[in-house]
Amino acid sequence: EDRSVFQSASPVTLADRAAEFAMREMISTHFPDHGIVGEEYGVKDIDADWVWVLDPIDGTRSFITGKPLFGTLISLLYKGTPVIGCIDQCILNERWLGISGQESTLNGIPIKTDGVTTLSDAEMYSTTPDMFQNGHEISKFDDMRNAVKAPHYGADCYAYALVASGFGADVVVEADLGLYDYCALVPVLEGAGGVITDWTGESLTLGNHESSKGRVVASANSILHDQALQILNTPTMVSSEDVLGMAPDDGLLAVLEETKQSNSNVSHLICGVMLGEVIAHLAP
Repeated sequence: EDRSVFQSASPVTLADRAAEFAMREMISTHFPDHGIVGEEYGVKDIDADWVWVLDPIDGTRSFITGKPLFGTLISLLYKGTPVIGCIDQCILNERWLGISGQESTLNGIPIKTDGVTTLSDAEMYSTTPDMFQNGHEISKFDDMRNAVKAPHYGADCYAYALVASGFGADVVVEADLGLYDYCALVPVLEGAGGVITDWTGESLTLGNHESSKGRVVASANSILHDQALQILNTPTMVSSEDVLGMAPDDGLLAVLEETKQSNSNVSHLICGVMLGEVIAHLAP
């Protein structure tokens, strides 16, 4: 499977499966016509107007090693667009709720982003450098890492919550994410005044998931976001020395990847829970 080292070795616990099973039971009871996408038990009725997207434990490595930065992610999509999102950190008793068109909240209190406006002053989060595949992704991550004030690692969904709350994190850059990893984040970030898109600036929706390739960037404000996109949404130039060091198939794949991602002349390219509260908001 074409996944990063980080995602390919992602652990699953009994808690993951039990939590998602319980959420699916609740959804089926209250909203039998709704679809469900879950990390552990797959897809049900994904073509429904209303679709729940569930990640019972985002940050399973943090969970199994006792680091309280994992979270439960619950999102509700309407015709493919996230309209409700919940980030719940049960150890710290923190719950972020985002509803389209409303202010996002932390434990019921409205929140707002409070980030810098230049990348050179920004504190950037990513779960791990291992989530970026060799080639374009790791190159762009390195560019971002060199552009910001300081990179930080290991917060999973909690990093996005920090940006939304204005707690000092300014930007999050990640790759190889599933729908269940980011759908809940969208309403929370946007309702707090932040911006979250894929690396090309496109919205994170069910319909865009394949083209977005799980590449996500979230920023405290649009000024900072535009600067991040200037780095992330440009083709990666690979040197002739790098090409000579590749296996033939790798060199060909690099060229094809760069050709797809840019309209530049090819000659210039060498190669290239929680759920109960959410349900309450839907009650008539």
